Amino acid sequence: MADRAELVKKLNDEGDFGADYIEELLNIADLDGDIEIGVEADRASVAVVTEGVADRRLKRLIGQGGEVLDALQELTRLAVQAKTGERSRLMLDIADYRESHRQEVAAIAREAVASV
Repeated sequence: MADRAELVKKLNDEGDFGADYIEELLNIADLDGDIEIGVEADRASVAVVTEGVADRRLKRLIGQGGEVLDALQELTRLAVQAKTGERSRLMLDIADYRESHRQEVAAIAREAVASV
């Protein structure tokens, strides 16, 4: 049980480091968004969330097809690795892009199963 507690603490630390990195990026870019930190499926999770409709400029951090988000996620992982000395599997989400994408893929899968 101590191993699980140690893992959760490590992942929370990764989330904190990742959140600090993203918060600094948002400040430099003068973008609004709240940061949420969590642990999902044994991975640190950092999300930039907004109240209501996301700022159009914030959506630029997602990019077409999530390409900018993927790049920011990798940069955040590298920033966490620089702090911890270990490779990070941190997940970054902005304005619920990944969750929305997950739901779209699940709907397509359900339709495909139903048609078979």
